[in-house]
Amino acid sequence: MNKPAKVGLEGKPAGKRAEEPPFAVHPGAIAAIVAATHGDPFSVLGPHRVGHDLYEIRAMLPGAASVRALAVEGGDILCDLKLVDPSGFFCGRVASVHRPYYKLEITWPRETRTEWDPYSFGPVLASDDFSAIDDIGTSRFYNVFGAHIVEHGNVVGARFVVWAPNAHNVSVVGDFDVWDGRRHPMRLRHETGIWELFVPELPQGQRYKYEMRDHSGRALPLKADPVAFRAEHPPATASVLHGLPAKPQWHDEGWIEHRGSVPPRKRPISIFECHLGSWARVPEEGNRYLSYKEFGERLIPYVRDLGFTHIELLPITEYPFDGSWGYQPISLYAPTCRFGTPEEFGEFVETAHAAGIGILLDWVPAHFPNDPHGLARFDGTHLYEHADPRQGFHQDWGTHIYNLGRREVMAFLVSNARFWLDQYHLDGLRVDAVASMLYLDYSRRPGEWVPNRYGGNENLEAIDFLRRMNEVAYQTKPGVFTVAEESTAWPGVSQPTYAGGLGFGFKWNMGWMHDTLRYMSKEPIHRRHHHHDMTFGMVYAFSENFILPLSHDEVVHGKGSLIGRMPGDRWQRFANLRSYLGFMWGHPGKKLLFMGGEFGQEREWNHDRSLDWHLLADGNHKGVQTLIRDLNHIYRDTPALHQRDCEDSGFRWLIGDDRDNSVLAFARYGDGPDDVVIVISNFTPVPRDNYHVGAPQRGAWHAIVNTDAAQYGGTSPERLPPFHTSDEPSHGHPWSLNMRLPPLSTMVLQRRG
Repeated sequence: MNKPAKVGLEGKPAGKRAEEPPFAVHPGAIAAIVAATHGDPFSVLGPHRVGHDLYEIRAMLPGAASVRALAVEGGDILCDLKLVDPSGFFCGRVASVHRPYYKLEITWPRETRTEWDPYSFGPVLASDDFSAIDDIGTSRFYNVFGAHIVEHGNVVGARFVVWAPNAHNVSVVGDFDVWDGRRHPMRLRHETGIWELFVPELPQGQRYKYEMRDHSGRALPLKADPVAFRAEHPPATASVLHGLPAKPQWHDEGWIEHRGSVPPRKRPISIFECHLGSWARVPEEGNRYLSYKEFGERLIPYVRDLGFTHIELLPITEYPFDGSWGYQPISLYAPTCRFGTPEEFGEFVETAHAAGIGILLDWVPAHFPNDPHGLARFDGTHLYEHADPRQGFHQDWGTHIYNLGRREVMAFLVSNARFWLDQYHLDGLRVDAVASMLYLDYSRRPGEWVPNRYGGNENLEAIDFLRRMNEVAYQTKPGVFTVAEESTAWPGVSQPTYAGGLGFGFKWNMGWMHDTLRYMSKEPIHRRHHHHDMTFGMVYAFSENFILPLSHDEVVHGKGSLIGRMPGDRWQRFANLRSYLGFMWGHPGKKLLFMGGEFGQEREWNHDRSLDWHLLADGNHKGVQTLIRDLNHIYRDTPALHQRDCEDSGFRWLIGDDRDNSVLAFARYGDGPDDVVIVISNFTPVPRDNYHVGAPQRGAWHAIVNTDAAQYGGTSPERLPPFHTSDEPSHGHPWSLNMRLPPLSTMVLQRRG
């Protein structure tokens, strides 16, 4: 049982009672605390010296029946706190020359609890932490901001830090205070608008948000933490107290060392683009999602077996609406909880690395949604977004555009890029919608945009941001790379920043994708009139480091599937797809294929449904999958197909002008003198007999790929006999091959012996 202290409320002998003077706290301050509008709660709450040997302890505890202060050592009663305001403001006095060290014993209607008073603790941030708000691209940003489990004053608890420079006051609300903003108002620590609060002994897993009033005192919608490391499952919108991902130890040092041993542009890179929510579901359990653990057990072996080098995840930064596919994120620092915890996501990444698979994140710094719990008008002002809708609102997507001219916003985003590469060991970032960032007039009519200071349409702030982001990304860990989804002719997207470029490692070749898909959708008899669609890409093929994408955007919004865009009867449609994939894998540029394309998914992609895995029981679909497996392994094992993907010395046309026969042939070169292959495509259903192709070397050329082979569903034998060169010059070479080209096929030939 707690023993009463030997001194009364004013230090007089316990047996002598005297009329208590009024408490020193000002009634106006009490009223502001009660109304949750006080801008400086630490000036009111907690222990305050009111005399030489007298302290007042003040607490705002709405709903409490009684409160007393207990000495931490021994548990003696220091004082009973009196209910000064019926809304729950308590105050008591302790006679002491030293600042009391106490806990509060709070009697609630159904229980009595003893807990630390958050307002008895001093500031939790150090003075050098304040620079993290504009310390662009460092780990200090996410080590300072957000909610962290820390030790402060020898007590473990949660440290909440948020940037809200224009808020009149900010409170942390959550499960732990019944979402009452009067319980945990925060302390404004710095003129830049950094608010902090340490809540002792608060365990992980608590839901929380920030309650704010703007500078005029108007209550704002409750806001999720911009730097939350975990969020609750949508459609719920709270952040979850978690701290940085607590993966105890990583075991992928060998992978990272190997990853950094060869520049990405010289490596084979074949990317499996994947939307985790619809790759596979569990129909017998209510069509539920797989977990990160299950993806490690099923997705990783599948991708490894097919020979892909990387998985690119459609955005998994927490997002509220499934139909956005993750492209309207709310919590950029939190992996979505749809599939598990942050630690389980880390385990998924490590499982991939152990299998030799890299993980890329589709990252969205171009815009953010207008959900009321998100970043929009975060502190009552246009804090993260431009105030002028001509700069700050994206008309196509109904989203807000980041104000990249603010150092704090740039620090928030650049540090986020570093966060995923550092904390989760990701292997790279694919940056979404770069074109929309680069142009001030993107998708805007005259009068709907604001020119830059030179009168142009270039977004100078976005250029600075992208360059800085790329510099930070490449400094984070060896071997990472970044990819731009950029659909215009902006120069130097994948050139280094020191050479005036944007600094990306690669750029999606959107022009190649649109041109070649348009060609393949034509009936073969008409392809002679569109021959340039297959050759024009080589005019600019080495102006950037390109990735050839057949992405998710090509199988949605009424476009149908890849196989659905191929003309002809069923056999021809599959033959067309196989020949197209063979052409793509032989063409200069790294590869990307959206899930389902690897086995000829027939219906358009639906984010709410699993892929149609039953199709693999059909020989045609199984044949496409087998072809992709062989293409990937040959691509990885054949230096000529990847070492000079980004160099014009790695390519030479053999036949680029045979539009009448719809035949294309070219040679690919690696770094070694014998690293050469020939790629030949026949895009008609007519076999071509006695077809002459120049050969860069004398000898026997073997078809290491023939997309018309029987094992893929074609008409040719499983293995063709070798083609031997003759000394008849052709196509600029002293030797040539006389061969039969199978219908609707691509062959890759390699010299042996």
